[in-house]
Amino acid sequence: MTTFDVWGFIPGFLDADDPRPAREQFNEHYPGGWVPGPPGLIFDFDTTTLTYPGDPPMTPISAMQFRAEMILLFQSSWVLILQRDGSWEVARMD
Repeated sequence: MTTFDVWGFIPGFLDADDPRPAREQFNEHYPGGWVPGPPGLIFDFDTTTLTYPGDPPMTPISAMQFRAEMILLFQSSWVLILQRDGSWEVARMD
């Protein structure tokens, strides 16, 4: 399995010709839309670690650049969209 294979259908929900950010495109094209993860999820920008109270920390299994956004894929199908200013949002896309 290549690094790209771990993404499954997720890249197909993005269109480089569509000027909207990844979140808006995922929300429109992904069945069920973009539903942000539960409160309590913490992303550490320095280590790129995603944590949730009571669960072990997760590190990305893959990353891809989409224009000015970095999209990180974590185990259990968590997808995080990271902005250049350090803001982020995460959703489960399984």
